[in-house]
Amino acid sequence: MKIGDVEYQGDKTKAIFYYIADERVDFRELIKILAEKFKIRIEMRQIGARQEAGRIGGIGSCGRELCCSTWITNFVSVTTNSARYQEISLNPQKLAGQCGKLKCCLNYELDCYVDAQKDFPSREIVLETKTGQAYHSKTDIFRGLMWYTFDPVNLVNFTPVPVERVKEIIELNKKGVKVDVLVDISNAPTEKALDFKNVVGQESLTRFDDKQAKRKKKKNNKRRRPRNEKHQKP
Repeated sequence: MKIGDVEYQGDKTKAIFYYIADERVDFRELIKILAEKFKIRIEMRQIGARQEAGRIGGIGSCGRELCCSTWITNFVSVTTNSARYQEISLNPQKLAGQCGKLKCCLNYELDCYVDAQKDFPSREIVLETKTGQAYHSKTDIFRGLMWYTFDPVNLVNFTPVPVERVKEIIELNKKGVKVDVLVDISNAPTEKALDFKNVVGQESLTRFDDKQAKRKKKKNNKRRRPRNEKHQKP
């Protein structure tokens, strides 16, 4: 067992020891020792790792104080499915919080991602084209793009395909038709050129340099050149 926090009542008659343990612990002898030492009533209360982090506090990887020690009062279970729905890499070191469990913030935006993926086709479906089979690699949920590759092993040369186009290809494959390409580049939207000019010169890195100092240097260089040329003559 590991004691994480102690709550001492103001009337000095009782102390609550909060601890975490993987299994049930027989602490009857420990209560007797603590009661004899502190001359008060002792209560041992077992809590989980999330509750311990909330009582102790700390700074999370986001740079802010832990949510469990500031405003969270109801601890909801967090699973790796929350990370899968949000297309987050399943790296235990990045997904774990101060308590060693999955971060509670993985559930904050989960509902938005689940609602956004309702119209997405299954990722297990392989798209049939005349150049080969296209396998799903990743999804950009809010932009409505699904990335496919023709090499399921090396995962190179990704092609972004809109969701509507993916549905269209799936329907054609069901009819036994193989499409020529995943995306028709000729109909792809082109980026518009910027219609403004840099009149003020804000993009110049030397716009704050002293122009007068440059002019003085040029004059000094011109004056020195004839002297140097005289010395160079035989």
